[in-house]
Amino acid sequence: MLCSTLSGVSALDPEKVVEAALREPTEELLTPDRLKSLVENGVPLVHYIGFEISGLVHLGTGLISMQKVADLQSVGVKTKVFLADYHSWINRKLGGDLDVIRRVAGGYFKEALRVSLRIVGGDPDKTEFILGSELYEKLGLDYFTNVLRVSMETTLSRVRRSVTILGRSESEALSFAQLLYVPMQVADIFSMGVNIPHGGMDQRKAHVIAIEVGEKLFGYKPVALHHHLLPGLQLDASDWKKLVEAKNSGDKELFRETLVNIKMSKSKPETALFIHDSEEEIRSKIGRAFCPAGEVEMNPLLEIARYIVFRNRKEPFEVVNKKTGERRAFNTYGELEEAFRERLVHPADLKEALSRELAEILAPARKHFTEGPGRSFLEEIKELRITR
Repeated sequence: MLCSTLSGVSALDPEKVVEAALREPTEELLTPDRLKSLVENGVPLVHYIGFEISGLVHLGTGLISMQKVADLQSVGVKTKVFLADYHSWINRKLGGDLDVIRRVAGGYFKEALRVSLRIVGGDPDKTEFILGSELYEKLGLDYFTNVLRVSMETTLSRVRRSVTILGRSESEALSFAQLLYVPMQVADIFSMGVNIPHGGMDQRKAHVIAIEVGEKLFGYKPVALHHHLLPGLQLDASDWKKLVEAKNSGDKELFRETLVNIKMSKSKPETALFIHDSEEEIRSKIGRAFCPAGEVEMNPLLEIARYIVFRNRKEPFEVVNKKTGERRAFNTYGELEEAFRERLVHPADLKEALSRELAEILAPARKHFTEGPGRSFLEEIKELRITR
C-alpha cells in the first residue's frame, strides 16, 4: 500500500511529499499546507495528469510533465496518466476520428510518455495509464451525473474564460461540445478519486474550479499542482519582449496567458524538440533557436538548460569556446546563467553544448522509436500527421 489510514497515521513523510511536489519544474502548488495536512491525516494521495492525443511528444509534454510524476513516485504517491481521447475528439484532433485517437492513445502516445518517464528517473510500470473512454464506459451514468453537477456550479462565462486550456482565445468561436471540455475535465478529477490534479500552468483555471466546487459536490478539496511551460524555440524579438515584460510586471495572470500563446507546441514543429528527434534534427533546431546574447530572462535555450540538462545532473556541464578552445565547466545552472549574462558564454557555444547534451539525454527515446518496439507507433503517427 502507498498510504495507510490506520489510526490516522500516514505511511508517507509529509515534509518529503511537499518537498517533492514543490521541486522544479513546479510553478505552483495550491496549497502546500493542504497537501501536508492530507498526508498527516493519512489520506491516500492520488495524482493524475491528463493529455490530449495529438501530434508528436516534445520536451514539455514528455520530460517536463513526467519529471513531476517521477518526483511524486519517489515519495510514494500513486500516479496516473489520463489519455484524454474524448477531449481530443471534442477538439477534433487527428482529424476528429475517435477510433484513430484511441489507437494512437494506446500506441504512440502511451509509449512516448512511458519512455519519457523512464528517462527522467521514474518507473512507468508504477504509473496507471487510463484511457478516457474506458473510464466513462465503466462509470456510465455516474460520470454523466458528475459532469452535470460541475456544470450546475459553473457559469458559462467562467467556462469561456477557461478555454485557454484548449489552445484558443476566449474570442474564438467554439462548438458547444468544446464548452463541455472544462466541466468534463473537472469531473474527471473526482470520478477517479484524484486529490492531486497536475498539469501545466495552462491547466490552472480548470483546476481552480475543481478546488472551488470539490468540497460542496464531492466532499473534498483537491490540491492542484502546476508545472512550468517551456517557451517555443522560434521566438521572435517582439514575442520575447512581451513575455519578459509580462513576467516582470508582477501580473501572474498576464504572464501565464502570454506564455501559453508562445509555449513549445507540437502544432508548431519548428518551435519544438521532440523526444525522438535525431541528433541532426536536435542540432539544427537548437542552432536556429532564439537566444539573444547576455539575455537570461525567458531565454528558450537557458530554459532547457535549467529544467532539463541540469535536472539530477551529477557531472559538470561543459561549454567550449569555438574561437579560443577554452573550456568552461558549470556545476549548477546558476553558474551557467551568470556566465551567460556576463557574456562569458557565447550563444553559439551554448547551442553546441546543449545539442550534445540533449542528444545524449534523448538517446533512449530515439533508439526506442527508431530501432525498438516504438518504431511502428512513430511511423503511424507521422503518417497521420501527413494525411490528417
